[in-house]
Amino acid sequence: MASNTKLEKILRMKKRAELAAGKRTCSLVLKNCKIINVFNGKIIESDLAIDNGKIIGIGNYDGDVIIDLRGKYVAPGLIDAHMHMESTLVTPDQMARIIVPRGTTTVVADPHEIANVCGIPGIQYMIDAVDDTHLNGFFMLPSCVPATPYENSGYRLDRDALATLQHHPKVLGLGEVMDYPSVIQGDTDILEKLEMADRMIIDGHGPNLTGKQLNAYMINGVRTDHECTTIEEMEERIGLGMYVAIREGTAAKNLDTLIKGVNNQTKYQCMFCTDDKHPEDILEHGHIDYNVRRAISLGTDPITAIQMATINPARCYNLRDIGAIAPGYDADLIVFDNFENFEILEVYKKGYLVAQNKEALFETKKIANDHVQNTVKISPVHGGQFKLPLKSDVAHVIRITPGSIVTEHVIRRVYLDSDGNFKSSKHLDISKIAVIERHGKTKNIGIGLVENFHIKNGAIATTIAHDSHNIIVIGDNDDDMAVAVNEIVRLQGGIAISSAGEVKGSLPLPIAGLMSSESMESVSDVLSSLRTIAVESLSIPRSLEPFMTLSFLALPVIPELKITDRGYFDVTQFDFIEVSEKI
Repeated sequence: MASNTKLEKILRMKKRAELAAGKRTCSLVLKNCKIINVFNGKIIESDLAIDNGKIIGIGNYDGDVIIDLRGKYVAPGLIDAHMHMESTLVTPDQMARIIVPRGTTTVVADPHEIANVCGIPGIQYMIDAVDDTHLNGFFMLPSCVPATPYENSGYRLDRDALATLQHHPKVLGLGEVMDYPSVIQGDTDILEKLEMADRMIIDGHGPNLTGKQLNAYMINGVRTDHECTTIEEMEERIGLGMYVAIREGTAAKNLDTLIKGVNNQTKYQCMFCTDDKHPEDILEHGHIDYNVRRAISLGTDPITAIQMATINPARCYNLRDIGAIAPGYDADLIVFDNFENFEILEVYKKGYLVAQNKEALFETKKIANDHVQNTVKISPVHGGQFKLPLKSDVAHVIRITPGSIVTEHVIRRVYLDSDGNFKSSKHLDISKIAVIERHGKTKNIGIGLVENFHIKNGAIATTIAHDSHNIIVIGDNDDDMAVAVNEIVRLQGGIAISSAGEVKGSLPLPIAGLMSSESMESVSDVLSSLRTIAVESLSIPRSLEPFMTLSFLALPVIPELKITDRGYFDVTQFDFIEVSEKI
């Protein structure tokens, strides 16, 4: 005899068949729609029947509630194929309140930012916090915590730790495999994680890999990449069966270049993602809707752009119930009136109107969790700790590339004081940078030099330092660097600006040193004020995004030269180097 659960499911299936056949009245019918068919690329002018969260059919149906859309377009809810919720600087519930009204109904999130600080409890916090938000939050298990063995994070997650969440219904696979040298070299630790994720989707992160190295990286299951910066990289990966997520974030913007490589042969393997996007950017420009809008403005066929934001990522991540408008799919829908502006007017989640005119029609709730609080575990510092002795006046320098998280490794002649320490000079645009281990383990301070940040008369510090999220600070004098760092310690995480020995402004981020529980609007306002301070008090050009640019200078898996709490890391050689050049 069938169990109650099985019987209930069969009865529900029977009802759906009767609804689809027109033998019963559906709960909701959207009339006079222009329906985007992501399977054949056509636009269907018809009605859309919905019941109990599912799309029942397209055609002439009766409904308990009938809404006339008066010829507006209806498309599937948009999907962000790869993102880090933490980079929005707000908790998942506050993020959902903003991005759902902009059409994003599903995200595939890699919570490796908070995992580096708080471990498995941090991942669980993110999963719990996205519940009841009318946002589908799916998760990839962080594969590289820390990103490489060459830095110190709050936690190290091995295969057994990740396996505790492997079968969670919200977990889809293994997150971006950033330590690509270890994959290629057959390191046991990373191979154990790949083996664990066998038959699950495995996300890649392989900037500049090509030829045999790319083959070796893919051979054990890596199937996506969001790090392409050239059409040649994108085409090579697509030719090997990879899905390519075209990224348009705040610091890394690749859409304008890569969209030129989307054509009838490649389009089915292309998706959109934000990766890392700040509050101001989302509020002003949008989320995945911006990717679609921008692609259309650059000449991409509108249906193709929508396919890249819906059915393509759904297929990539085996999300069989979303990404299309067809019988049996979830009624996650967006409504808009033209392709030129692509402004989202309404959002339906499982058949319920949850957002209208960029305003959420749902309430959010905060999730309390002691595991993600009080994570800055260092004592106050002083300026003397930032002295940088050099063996000569020739040094290795991290050169910022505008609009990119890829840096250049350059060698420059610098000024020294009478004791042989690096000395800032108005004649050189070279600033001091330091990474301070803040998880209470080593007390390490790695110190180096940066060109093209243009900072004068002060310092900026933050606990957002990808991916180990130690404290990173940049400045033109040691005392202001210490002032900014000590403000971060007092706040238990965040962003701080100092000048002339005083704190000029700060943004508290008490949740893992990465997020605020305040609204995205209020966080954006504070960020905007901090940016103004950076421009007016520290002479940083408006064209430079100072906070996210700074945060990526500590990521030792993005070429060419980066800095960790253990010092300079040459990503090309994948090894440490000294600041002083050998002469």
